[in-house]
This record gives sequence, C-alpha cells and structure tokens, in this order.
Amino acid sequence: MPFVPQDDSRNEAVKIMRALALTLILCLTLLVPGLAQQIAIELGKSSLPLNQYYTISVRLQNQQLQEYTSFPEIEGFKKSNKYSSTKTIITGGTTTTILTITQNYAALDKGNYTLKPFTMKVNGQTLQSEGMEINVTELQTDVPQDANLPPDMIVAEEEQPQPEQEVEFIDKDDNAFLTLYTNKNEIFVGEDVNVVLYFYLAEQDQRLLDFYDFANQINGILRQLKQSHVWEETFDFTEITPENVTVQGEPYLRFKLYEAVLYPITAKSLSFPQLQLQMIKYKVAKNPTLLTQDRQEGFKTFFSRPREVQVKELPPHPLRDVVPVGDYRLQEQLAKEVVPVNKTFNYTFQVEGTGNLAAIMPPSPNLPPGLEFYPPDVQQDITRRAGQVMGSKNFTYAVVAREPGIYDMGQVLQWVYFNPTTAAYDTLRPTSRVQITGAPDNDALVLSRDLGTFYNIINNEDNTLESLHLLNEVKRYTNIILLVLLAVSAFIFIKR
Repeated sequence: MPFVPQDDSRNEAVKIMRALALTLILCLTLLVPGLAQQIAIELGKSSLPLNQYYTISVRLQNQQLQEYTSFPEIEGFKKSNKYSSTKTIITGGTTTTILTITQNYAALDKGNYTLKPFTMKVNGQTLQSEGMEINVTELQTDVPQDANLPPDMIVAEEEQPQPEQEVEFIDKDDNAFLTLYTNKNEIFVGEDVNVVLYFYLAEQDQRLLDFYDFANQINGILRQLKQSHVWEETFDFTEITPENVTVQGEPYLRFKLYEAVLYPITAKSLSFPQLQLQMIKYKVAKNPTLLTQDRQEGFKTFFSRPREVQVKELPPHPLRDVVPVGDYRLQEQLAKEVVPVNKTFNYTFQVEGTGNLAAIMPPSPNLPPGLEFYPPDVQQDITRRAGQVMGSKNFTYAVVAREPGIYDMGQVLQWVYFNPTTAAYDTLRPTSRVQITGAPDNDALVLSRDLGTFYNIINNEDNTLESLHLLNEVKRYTNIILLVLLAVSAFIFIKR
C-alpha cells in the first residue's frame, strides 16, 4: 500500500508559522513608537586634546524641545557655546526626527578630570548620567572638527549644526532702593531709637537683582553704623528672609539687613553716613530662546541717604546724670506680710517696661531702725521684638526684722526715672506693708537668714589656730636645706 502525505498536518503547521510572524510584526510595530519617543543624554569621548571641546548632549527623538534644566558644571572646564542640530531619517515610509542639544566645554589645562554623576530634566522627564573620567592630553593639530562628538552626533555635511547667534541683552530698569530707617528724629539722652537697614525690591523685578558677597559687605556697613557714645542692643538673625510689604500701592519685597536699638549716653547727635551695597544686576535677553542664556550678569551699587538723630539733654533734676530713661512700671512681691522679730523675709522690687534695662541699678533703701536690708539678688529678662527692647529686672532683697511694728515699703524704697513719652520725671513707690511681731531681742547673734552652703559645714571643720607666719618659716627652712645641699655638692666637686 503506497504512502500518502497528510496534507492536513502540513496546512496546520503553515497556519501556526503565519500567526507567529503576524504576532512578531505587531510587537515590533508597537515597540517602534516607544523607541521613537526616547530622550537620552550623550557624553563625549573620554580622551581629547586640549584644543578640542568636551561635549554633553541631550538627544530627543520625535519630540519638540519644550524645557530643560541647565547642563552641569565640570571642575577644570569652562562652559563655551551651545548649539542644536536636527537629523531626519526616512526608512520604509517612516520618518524619524532626532533633535540634539549640545553644550561645549573647554578644558583649562591638561590632566585627568572627573565628570560627577548628574541629572537633567527635559520636557518634564528626569534623565540620569553616571558621569565619566575625562583625560585631557597635549595640544594636537589637524584634528577633525567633529573628532570628539558622540558617534550618533556625526551627521552629513549638509546637516552640520550652525553655531548659536550672538544674543543681545538689554538693561531693564529696576524698582529697588536701599534705606536706613530710624523711628525717631529727636531723642533724649538715654532714650531708645530703633535703627534698621532695609533693601526694597519690587516683586516683578526679582530676577533682575541678587545679593553679592554679602558677608563681607555687611561687615563694612556695620563698622560705619557703629556709634562710639551709645549703648547698643542688636537684633540677631541668622538668615535674611524677605517680607511682603506695600510701597505706594505696589507690592515689594523688603529685606532686613541690620536692626538695633541704640541708647545715647551723651548729648551728642547720632550721625549715620551714606551707605552703599553692591548687588548683582542682570541684563535680560532681548529675544530669549531655550537654547541661549536669558540673563547676563553685571553689577549695580545702591546708596542710602545719610541720616542724623538729634540728642537732647534731660531737663534739670538733682539725679539727671544717673537717672534711668524709659517707660517703666513697678511689680512688687512680699514673701510674708507678718514676720517674727529676728526672722528673715524676702522682698522683690521688679521694674518692667521699655528701655535700657541693662543700665538700671537697684534702688538704695532708706533703712528704718527696725529693718536690715542685704544687697539684692538681680535677675534680668530681656525681649527684643518689633523694634523695641522690653522686659523686666528683679531686685530681691533679704530683709531681717529687728524691731516690731508696721513698716511701709514705700517709705523704704523709691525709684526715680525719666519718662521720654511725657518728657517728665516720675517715681515708682511700693505699696506693700509688712508687720513685725514679737519682742525685740538685742542679744540675738544667730540670725535665721540662710547665709549659704559655705556656712553649713562650719561645725564639721577643724578650728585649730594656724600661725600667720607659717609660710615664712617654711621658706626659711627650705633655704637652709638648699644651702646645705649646695655646700655638700661643692665639697664633693673640689675633692674629686
């Protein structure tokens, strides 16, 4: 019986092959558009002569350039010109467009350099590069113009990129000024005056100006602001942050460069010279594009107007030369209102308000026969806020009751000061009263006042008397021993 081929099996195999081919073609069709949308970073060759540019390029396929961040800086290189090229490829009826943006870098000297890993953002997509080692060799002649371009960057002669055109920059007017502010034009001796140095910049001109070498400039400005005859309370701030303010109906940014409260100690005027601050001033491109720099750096110096604050003498008064100046209030605290004879109690005289708290001295008590006042403990709390120095200063007295009776603290303590707001002298008088009870004990030697931890160990210490001449005797015997040793040494030396 002859062999008959099985046509059905052969036909089935052919159908399977056709299905696989169609599937492969479909996958390739779906893959090509994805590849055509690729954005990549291209690095130049790692070894190049000194007279050739190193390049970093961004390549876009079938995309228009919308935005991109700046190319990285390379240590040992200086950025040169930047250009773009477009390459069109037509294959099998499919058109592929490749747009390449290239940044040239000129090496400053031969040697080995490192391009550190960096990222760039192109059309909203973040690209990463691992960097590379770059070897710059000696100068070479007859090197092709495109010798250091990546392979994909070499295009036909008719497709060679054209260098970017010269960019024209214009100097736009800025709305900015430097000013020295004082909250008062005339003050009394010892009165506070707030001094602030501001730099104002219109919100729409933020891209035109930037600070330049501020740390060194502000040190020179501070030296010009110093006054030799004032007490200065400086406002400390670690960074300069802008404040949103309105000047003549227009929004501005205000930068506070310096602030202090000054208290003149003599009737000499406060004189502030003209100050100057150098800023970076940018010119802007007349026709900006994504491929060119849109700003050109320059400098501009701003000047403030000189200012003077008149200082007046205080009105005549017996305590004019020592009286504190400010706006103060009295807060008092009495530890006990009823105290036995020969017992100790605390009384706190607290001055609070606005003024030079550091210059406030404790009031001297007018001692009655039945009370003994000891030097006070002093506590000071200062707050610098809103251009003012405010706070409190506490004087806590330890008082020993010696004689029974009722004592008015207003008759014992009083504190005179000058109020510049009313231009008059005023006195703070306590209103507290203390009652001392019991019979007087004139023979009491040990007081109940806590004299401190030093006296707590007195019972445990040795009370043997020591001679005041003990140190002299030790010196005498020491000298005798040294003379004996010297004589013995001389005798041994002569004998040998």
